[in-house]
Amino acid sequence: MKVLSGILFVINATVLSLVANSGYQIQESAGIWWMALLALIFVCITVYFPRRKYLGKRFLLCAYGNRCLRLFLFTTIITVVYQVVMAFVVMEGSWKNRLISIAIAIFVEAFIFWIGIIAVYGTSTQLGIKTRTLGAVCGMVPLINIVMLGKIIRTTSKEVAFEWEKAILNEKRKGDKVCATKYPLLMVHGVFFRDYKKFSYWGRITKELISNGATIYYGEHQSALSVEDSGAEIAKRVKEIVESTGCEKVNIIAHSKGGVDSRMAIFAHDLEPYVASLTTINSPHRGCKFADYLLNIMPEGIKNKVVVGYNGAMKKLGDTNPDFMAAVKDLTSERATYLDSIMTTPKNVFCQSVGSKIDKVTNGKFPLNFSYVLVKHFDGYNDGLVGVESFEWGDKYIFLNDEYGRGLSHGDVIDLNRENIQGFDVREWYVSLVEDLKKRGY
Repeated sequence: MKVLSGILFVINATVLSLVANSGYQIQESAGIWWMALLALIFVCITVYFPRRKYLGKRFLLCAYGNRCLRLFLFTTIITVVYQVVMAFVVMEGSWKNRLISIAIAIFVEAFIFWIGIIAVYGTSTQLGIKTRTLGAVCGMVPLINIVMLGKIIRTTSKEVAFEWEKAILNEKRKGDKVCATKYPLLMVHGVFFRDYKKFSYWGRITKELISNGATIYYGEHQSALSVEDSGAEIAKRVKEIVESTGCEKVNIIAHSKGGVDSRMAIFAHDLEPYVASLTTINSPHRGCKFADYLLNIMPEGIKNKVVVGYNGAMKKLGDTNPDFMAAVKDLTSERATYLDSIMTTPKNVFCQSVGSKIDKVTNGKFPLNFSYVLVKHFDGYNDGLVGVESFEWGDKYIFLNDEYGRGLSHGDVIDLNRENIQGFDVREWYVSLVEDLKKRGY
């Protein structure tokens, strides 16, 4: 089928290009050629529309745009060769008709190109701002625009293929419900973020878990509070879930400061009977020495401006009483080490921790690639914010890495950038994490 599809693609692309280049005859049979042209454009858009089973509408449209761009690239080559041969070798028809032919060819190619580029720009998650910007800027630069178009085509081709394989995998194991744990999942965000419906803190992870049978709730706590106050809000949320659903317990998966907050919730609010497991992801259990340094060197005037600005902005976004400075102070190594020493590990809760690090500064996304260098000076190897020595806690410790030495940042482990990282499928890793909780009886 792939070979047949390829042959049909080449034939259709060739015919489309030849028709588009037949403008020297357009004066004799304008109506016929125009209708044929529109019909062939319609065929290109519909017959070759990639109907990949199980893919969502978004990636179907991305695949369609990718196909249009490949069609554009192929037919453009034929068009240029044809026009050159006809203009300087065959020399049939007048120059006026030749110009008409060129104009029609440009119109057809532009039509296909803009449909394709709009489709992939509007649907792809892997192109990124940088590639999109370079594609737009270099669009009018000869040769460079071809290079950028090739990169766009390759990137979106890999993206569609990756999502297709993932969709097929999920369909095959749909009946197994590998993430249908005995107790629901409570996803707890880190500091300076909130749980929003339209923008998931956990990227594409929660959708993947739900598609594999998971039941998910969110912490819904404020973005910045002390560990004690955040712990109180999380404890209240857990009890609300248990009481309203009758689920008895929850499995907490918490990122960054959320992991420390969740420990405090269990420790200070008699939450142990309501928690089956706690998994902390890149949490600063012993704080960040870099935070100590920042607080010590920052002038009081600047501190006050940052506090007032942040707290005021977050109140408008939903926080009732944010406390920026209390949250930052609890991230210092001195304060965090003290909290770690008093919060004993609960005996009847399965506790595990996860960590990672950036292997090369150039591999991290801004601003974590910038902060990595500063944090390394104080905390050693880190994920862009937290030192490796601060991650380990609980009964089990998992250190994550990719297969190619790229490294994983503080944001990568929660799919913050929605990036398909070669050698590490973050969504599938969370599926395996939750599947393990299910096998353990949680």
